[in-house]
Amino acid sequence: MYSPAEVARRYVETGKSKAALPVGRMLLLGMLAGAFIALAGGSATFAVSYGGRLAGAAVFPAGLAMVLLAGSELFTGNCLLVIPLLERQLTWGRMLRSWGVVYLANVLGAGLVAALTVAAGTFDGVYESVVATAAAKAGLPFLTALLRGVLCNFLVCIAVWMSLAAQSVPGKLAAMYLPIFTFVLCGFEHSVANMFYLPAGILAAGRYGVAAEGLSWASMWMGNLLPVTLGNILGGCLVGVVYWAVYLRRGRRA
Repeated sequence: MYSPAEVARRYVETGKSKAALPVGRMLLLGMLAGAFIALAGGSATFAVSYGGRLAGAAVFPAGLAMVLLAGSELFTGNCLLVIPLLERQLTWGRMLRSWGVVYLANVLGAGLVAALTVAAGTFDGVYESVVATAAAKAGLPFLTALLRGVLCNFLVCIAVWMSLAAQSVPGKLAAMYLPIFTFVLCGFEHSVANMFYLPAGILAAGRYGVAAEGLSWASMWMGNLLPVTLGNILGGCLVGVVYWAVYLRRGRRA
């Protein structure tokens, strides 16, 4: 495996490459990542319904596995772009451009999967759970959603960091699995996953005629995605800043 110091040095170039992608390619790769996370979320919905939260946590890491190995751009993982930014190898404009384009693409990819799965009747047997999950997420207090977002993306970026240390496919899968398992089991909030869960719940409520007080497109954004996204940025950047300070800051290079 690569040492943490080697991972930090290698990520500077990785991050620069990510931020330099043409917008069209970034959009397509971002849509793939949103779809991968959404498909894992759909599978986890069934796992939770039939086996509880532990089963859902065991299934959901498939999403990040697809993101990392199939090639795609995930907003939450890209919060690590703060590392090349702090190394002055990336500008604020480039970083924010990447975050904005990838975030939009993740919304499109996850939302498309939500629409397709609901329209296909995928959740016929578990639609009440789909709606209830979305309603619970949309009803979180702002600070609760924010803090759960911080904790979630701290673990997601640790999972990405650990996967970058591995030099084999089995190693990458093993490295990323437990941090993702942990965040799902703890009920933390992942903005890209919620780009699937919330639209799926809203659409399922309409399809199956389920009353869901407080669940709407407005509450999806203001009640959940806004605070969770801010929390994800804080949690992900915390990982990047700490590892930059330990391994890359001038005078402390390992």
